[in-house]
Amino acid sequence: MVRLLVFTDLDGTLLDHATYSYAQAKPALQALRDLDVPLVLASSKTGAEIARLHDELKLGGSPAIVENGAGIYTPGGPASGDRSDYLRIRQTLSDLPRALPQPFKGFGDMSDEDVAETTGLPLEQARLARMRCHSEPGLWSGTDADLTRFLEALKAQGIVARRGGRFLTLSLGRTKADAMKDITARLQADITIALGDAPNDAEMLATADHGVVVRNDNAPPMPEFAGEATGRILRTTLPGPAGWNAAILELIEKLGLTREETNHG
Repeated sequence: MVRLLVFTDLDGTLLDHATYSYAQAKPALQALRDLDVPLVLASSKTGAEIARLHDELKLGGSPAIVENGAGIYTPGGPASGDRSDYLRIRQTLSDLPRALPQPFKGFGDMSDEDVAETTGLPLEQARLARMRCHSEPGLWSGTDADLTRFLEALKAQGIVARRGGRFLTLSLGRTKADAMKDITARLQADITIALGDAPNDAEMLATADHGVVVRNDNAPPMPEFAGEATGRILRTTLPGPAGWNAAILELIEKLGLTREETNHG
């Protein structure tokens, strides 16, 4: 029996960049449900944010990757737990020479209203987005030279930064690919599919058996992948959930999957 797992980024991938809607992906979402294929959300979102969307998508017992791989959300468990990693990041920012972090405005520097305005999220969802445990997203307004100095100072303290579609996110270095490997081993998957739209998805796409770069004209360009020459990694022509939908349906057909072949026992 083939055990297939699908890992997906959210904003700009499964969710529309501007509206956060997944309506255009519903046919493929239904196809995965019909095949009993677990869908693992993999996002910069917090556990508190993921919990609501996880319920809305009816994903059952599938775990979710949160805060860019820094944590794993388990359905039924606490949505927000140990915040020691986040507090360490915030303290490090406070301890840097004042000029270095000045162009960086993290969620911890913003109110719920600020985050709602910056992201376009409803106020309640913005509140959940600020319930961080492992990482700190923020906006960068400085020069490239200032950014280089900022990142070097953080790296000396064990903190790394990843550029997503909208934010620069600081963490202790764990990636979506790291969490993906843990979940793949835990669920004993034979085949993995991963979809993403921004550089913080690159390792996850490269690690999967089948990677999909979802078009997002608002995100930094994705690098060329070695697997593109062989067709192991695809790029969608349609953006966001429309591209996601087309890619999943194409891969299901390409893999020749049926309900019997994806039985998870």
